[in-house]
Amino acid sequence: MRDLDRSSTPGSKTAADETALNQQLLSWYDRNARTMPWRVSPADRARGQRPDPYRVWLSEVMLQQTTVAAVTDYFQRFTQRWPSVMDLAAAEDAQVMAEWAGLGYYARARNLLKCARVVAQDLEGCFPDSYDALLKLPGIGPYTAAAVASIAFDRRETVLDGNVERVMSRLHDIHDPLPAVKPVLKDHAAVLTPELRPGDYAQAVMDLGATICTPKNPACGICPWRAPCLARVAGTAPELPKKTPKRPKPTRLGLTYMARSVDGAWLLERRPDKGLLGGMLGWPGSEWNEAPVPRAPFEADWQDLGGEVRHTFTHFHLILQVKLAELPAGYNLTPGQELLSRHAFRPQDLPTVMRKAFDLWAGSNFNPGQD
Repeated sequence: MRDLDRSSTPGSKTAADETALNQQLLSWYDRNARTMPWRVSPADRARGQRPDPYRVWLSEVMLQQTTVAAVTDYFQRFTQRWPSVMDLAAAEDAQVMAEWAGLGYYARARNLLKCARVVAQDLEGCFPDSYDALLKLPGIGPYTAAAVASIAFDRRETVLDGNVERVMSRLHDIHDPLPAVKPVLKDHAAVLTPELRPGDYAQAVMDLGATICTPKNPACGICPWRAPCLARVAGTAPELPKKTPKRPKPTRLGLTYMARSVDGAWLLERRPDKGLLGGMLGWPGSEWNEAPVPRAPFEADWQDLGGEVRHTFTHFHLILQVKLAELPAGYNLTPGQELLSRHAFRPQDLPTVMRKAFDLWAGSNFNPGQD
């Protein structure tokens, strides 16, 4: 590991060096902190305003595997509809899942509700203020526990997201690949986390990675850590962090069935709570595999829409063939199925892959219902 050869192991810097780095970064953050709806600015924090743990927790759950730009509108809708953890805990599951549609990783939404209800029922609506206690809550893993403890409660916890990993790998010129090198990067991040203002510091490192130490074309010339950055000196910053190559994603196939009544009602089904898209509304369909077996919700002259839906999940690519038919009058729903009237149906409540099927239908001439 290159940083070990250069005597930059965690703890090798003096306390004065660490303090200087902390102060450089915090001074930069005081001037350049991003404005986000869940964040208390460094100026407001200095005046005594404390972050709302509910908003910090909600934002961190939403931001997993997602960008700030993608999350902001969702966060604002959530907090307008459910301004406190008590409000969220009292919400209906279907309402929360509908608002979450499009953010992906739907197990997060199910765990969000579980966590909110534990906080509301067992903790009187107050989030615990320590890493260990936060880690015991449903859906809260090591990263989220550290982030909430640090940002909401100013605990000295090490927050390590993708931005921080990139900053640490470049600051110390570490060439061992992710994910195996994560513990080393966390050790470096822990050494630099200060006793004073750890919450602001955690957000500062993440902002540095998001705005200056970016994956491509890092703006080293204006970085507050330009001088001590070993990768900048070595000219290796753009190639870090290195990652172990991922295996190619397999492609799965599926059939999906869209049925609409003559008065414009749509037939949908709610997926089981566990598994992919768990708890979400979608079109009835087959299993997704290499050779899907047709599984129409009822016998009919199902017509092929002619196009296909392509979507990529974390572990595989999906190609869906879309079939359409008119829903018979007096159709009897089976367990898990729901019939939504033309006024109750909202395409935006569907997960992205299901909404793609709707968009494909909307662009076609096939319409068994009446507009």
